Amino acid sequence: MEKISENNILDVSSECDVCVCGGGVAGIAAALSAKRAGAEVLLLEKSFLPGGLATSGLVTIFLPLCDGLGNQVSFGLAEELIKLSVKYGAEIDLPEVWKKDCPASVRAQSGRYQARFNAQLFAIASERLLLDEGVKILYGTSACGVSCREGKISHVIIENKSGRSAVKVRKSVVDATGDADICRFSGETIRNHSKGNLLAAWYYYISGGKYMLNMLGFADVTDEKKTKEFSDNLLENGRYYQGADASVLSEFVCNSRAKILSDILSRRQKGAEDLLPVTIPTVPQVRMTACLVGKTVLGDDRPFENFSDSIGIVSDWRKKGLCFSIPFSCLYGNNVKNLITAGRCISVNDRMWDITRVIPDCAVTGQAAGLAAAISSDFDLLDVTYLQSALKENGVKLFF
Repeated sequence: MEKISENNILDVSSECDVCVCGGGVAGIAAALSAKRAGAEVLLLEKSFLPGGLATSGLVTIFLPLCDGLGNQVSFGLAEELIKLSVKYGAEIDLPEVWKKDCPASVRAQSGRYQARFNAQLFAIASERLLLDEGVKILYGTSACGVSCREGKISHVIIENKSGRSAVKVRKSVVDATGDADICRFSGETIRNHSKGNLLAAWYYYISGGKYMLNMLGFADVTDEKKTKEFSDNLLENGRYYQGADASVLSEFVCNSRAKILSDILSRRQKGAEDLLPVTIPTVPQVRMTACLVGKTVLGDDRPFENFSDSIGIVSDWRKKGLCFSIPFSCLYGNNVKNLITAGRCISVNDRMWDITRVIPDCAVTGQAAGLAAAISSDFDLLDVTYLQSALKENGVKLFF
């Protein structure tokens, strides 16, 4: 491959205590958490809409904050954000029993603590909350490199409409990119998902006066709903795409849109002549791409284990009754002292990745990562009991 040399002298365009890279749900939670802990926070988002896969990707299902047996396990910002997601109206609202003081037996019979939200309303509500709390947002901004000194990130290199520049980091960086981009730039150890991602082509349409979501292709469904109908809905005979390559992601998006058009035309031929698409995804609907290989690699073989450094509890959204504690040590690595991850790129094995990539888990890890980033610039030396005490004060449940 031909190579060229690039030597740039960059302006330092801004500085902050905590730089959160990625404005998905994990990044939103991290930014809010860090700001509420007193840090000056800059949130970088490469698109012009907060929410990531949840909004731009139309994965509009806020999966459960409960264990499926009527017991809530995820609290704090996970609960705040699910309520925010339906603040201005929902497609499928929170079950009424979760708004009342009902016993677990009633909750278990009446639906899990989850909702389906409107992507646009959730994006606007999230943006207003971030701005109202004093988080600075830079849209259209990609983090494209870092500068490290003495084992810490001192600057994040960014590129946007204003050109290429640097953000000076006074304390810590949160990698909420979903793809472990900052880990890769800084020399932290990462790995790709072993299989990749099935093609998804979710889109919203209107037909017969009804506004509908078509979860075309791969969909997040519970194990009990993985029927033959689900298998038949998989596109391209179950082909997998690795999501950490630009050309593969471009092919994924083009193939996804081709399937959307084909589906629309097919439905029209079958009688829905008035069917019109109203929203299509503007980011690839890939769930698992690259993640950190951290101090701890959390596996799915440790349900109900109370880690001494737990920062929250999440449920296995695919099954009823199964829950996991998330150790702080799976949020940071071995090489860069002031870099912490949140959301889809925390340190887990492939099976656990499928559990922790969803919205509530991103909020749980984002809240912990943002708070830790506001407290410390060396996560190996951070007093975890202090972090846990602060999380508990913010309503987070840490242990079973």
